[in-house]
Amino acid sequence: MTSQRYRLLTLLTCIGMFLVLIAGVLVTNTDSGRGCGSDWPLCNGKFVPAHTVESFVEYSHRMISGLVGLLVGATFLVTWFWKPARQRENKLYAGGALLFTVMQAILGAMAVVWEQSSLVLALHFGISLFAFTCTWLLYKLAKRQANEPAGATGTSGTSGLASGNPLTASLPRALYRSMIAVLVYCYGVVYLGAYIRHTSSGGACEGWPLCNGEVVPELSGSTAIAFAHRIAALLLLVLVAFLVSYVRRTAGKGSELTSIANKALVLVCMQVLSGGLLSLTLSNEDVYVFTGLLHTVIISALFSMLVLLAIRTRQFSRKSLPGG
Repeated sequence: MTSQRYRLLTLLTCIGMFLVLIAGVLVTNTDSGRGCGSDWPLCNGKFVPAHTVESFVEYSHRMISGLVGLLVGATFLVTWFWKPARQRENKLYAGGALLFTVMQAILGAMAVVWEQSSLVLALHFGISLFAFTCTWLLYKLAKRQANEPAGATGTSGTSGLASGNPLTASLPRALYRSMIAVLVYCYGVVYLGAYIRHTSSGGACEGWPLCNGEVVPELSGSTAIAFAHRIAALLLLVLVAFLVSYVRRTAGKGSELTSIANKALVLVCMQVLSGGLLSLTLSNEDVYVFTGLLHTVIISALFSMLVLLAIRTRQFSRKSLPGG
């Protein structure tokens, strides 16, 4: 094993977990969750499922998840037993990816064998998102470590984080706490969106940006849920914008933290717009499948970027002056 091969392994694992996310959304958007009946791991009692769209989509999701699970396991073993990768940060991400992948598989199997509520089904996507984020963070770390000079990786991935920016030595600890608050809120917005998908509540709020032609619609049933998600997404945009402004003031415009924060701001703007596109295509099932995928891709990137920003902020805050 070499550092370049390790980086390739982490990249393949990250791509694989991304495909698991996409496949899971396809299962939900095409109502294929019961495509294999209540059998698991078989599909309607067979290794090769019947030739229906629902069974094909559901079984493909299982196959992809199984293969990626093996990749995640291999990455975990290499990280823990290959000495150059046996660092605290590497093991944290690899262990997190394995943990959330196993949880995702168990929850998926339970959803097939025993009928689950929409609240539990929505959690499935949230766990998948954590698994993807862990694999992405591990790839980013492995990439940086592969480019570092020999002997420079003993800093658990913190080397070079503050290069060229003296302000990072005095980051206020309040910045990290603000980051965590926004991150937790973002996860809540993600969960609410997943809940809407599983309850098919999106169609209750027709049109965009207005809901059923009103600024504030009648808040009852599915309409209240869909409208709450829109308001939550708008508030997320505002919070991320304030957070980016905070980062720019404290870390400096040319810092790595500001660069990550700017990307998060672009992604949250894209997320809001993709949500509008999703609302406008609800009546067209063929197009809705693709707008739903786009919405998922962007929110996955946004959540991962916010996690990375929180991690970098935490690493910088450890170097803060007392009382900062």
